[in-house]
Amino acid sequence: MPFARYRTASTAPPTPRWRRLLAVLAVVLGTALAGPAPAARASVTLTEVTGFGSNPGALTMYVYRPAGLPAHPPVVVALHGCTQSAQVYADDSGLPKLADRDGFLLVFAQTTTANNPSQCFNWFQTTDNRRDQGEALSIRQMVSQAVTAYGADPQRVYVTGLSAGGAMTAVMLATYPDVFSAGAVVAGLPYDCTKDNSPYTCMNPGVDLGPDAWAQRVRDAYPSYRGPWPRTAIWYGDQDTTVAPRNATELRDQWTALHGLSQTPTRTTAIGPDATQHDEYLAADGTVAVEVDRVPGIGHGTPVDPGTGTAQCGSTGAPYFPDSICSSYWIARFFGLDDTDPGDGGGGGGGGGGGTAACWTASNYAQVQAGRATTAGGLTYAKGSGQNMGLYNTFVTHTLKESPAGYYTVADTGCP
Repeated sequence: MPFARYRTASTAPPTPRWRRLLAVLAVVLGTALAGPAPAARASVTLTEVTGFGSNPGALTMYVYRPAGLPAHPPVVVALHGCTQSAQVYADDSGLPKLADRDGFLLVFAQTTTANNPSQCFNWFQTTDNRRDQGEALSIRQMVSQAVTAYGADPQRVYVTGLSAGGAMTAVMLATYPDVFSAGAVVAGLPYDCTKDNSPYTCMNPGVDLGPDAWAQRVRDAYPSYRGPWPRTAIWYGDQDTTVAPRNATELRDQWTALHGLSQTPTRTTAIGPDATQHDEYLAADGTVAVEVDRVPGIGHGTPVDPGTGTAQCGSTGAPYFPDSICSSYWIARFFGLDDTDPGDGGGGGGGGGGGTAACWTASNYAQVQAGRATTAGGLTYAKGSGQNMGLYNTFVTHTLKESPAGYYTVADTGCP
């Protein structure tokens, strides 16, 4: 789902030729992506939230709050694709079903035709893809509002999105690595590809840079940041002609290099009903730092698998939700939000796996000494999930839950 023309910003506007070209493409591509009207069906109930900050990107914030949401829940930010809306993404992605089951807060950001004629997030504009400005800052402010107004856990914040929303997911991971523990880019692009390339070139055929060059673009987004870097999942349909699958490889190169990992997967398995290729890149402590999921036989979109099974979710009632595998289920596992096992023999991402979770409550110092957490730059991080636990000392105390073995998440209110 490509972008359209530039929103008016403080920088110099594009030339008249570019303006005409982009306007024409906005109409053509927007019409092509819109597709047939979906059949009528019940919609997920979203709550609009106003007054969440200065909102320089002029975005709208919606929240899905499951009944019985636990105290201090994780929060997942979801970013729709072009021609879509927050409501469409809530209705069809399957995320609300998982939020109900696993107890996390959902924040849906929405852009408008006033920002972009095709309702795309402006991942390609420096006025929107840099820290502390434009759309990136608006989304950051939504996270702050979720923490303040809903009591969400600031150490368990995640982001995912499709296409332009996927590219914006990469923007958020690059510009706010101190906010997001992990992210999932669905049919998106490497961060700052448009530094020296047309957005259309970035989309298809894609741009080939070395891993170190890609990684440097992320480091340049927040030069004073010293880590750790967010864990990153990358999802692509192998028949995508809108955002070329080559971008999955470039995204892999960008994020494995940031984590100091080889571009050769540690292990490869098949997951889901269609044998999606699931490549994992493990850090030294066994954490899945990066994963790449290549879905066979589908084009551009967020893959879903409608049904009532544990590993099923989503709806095909709107364009760009192809019937395949429930990507949102596996993304929640990668984030460490799901303790269930689909029983399909596939390899899980991050926090999946069945069995009874073990819990330990101790100071950050004791958690590190016991091998359940690590320390860097005076801060403590849960081993496996990489969640920031605060200062490395004997005064800050957290409960860590282990599920599966060797994978720890902060669960101050989620353990017996």
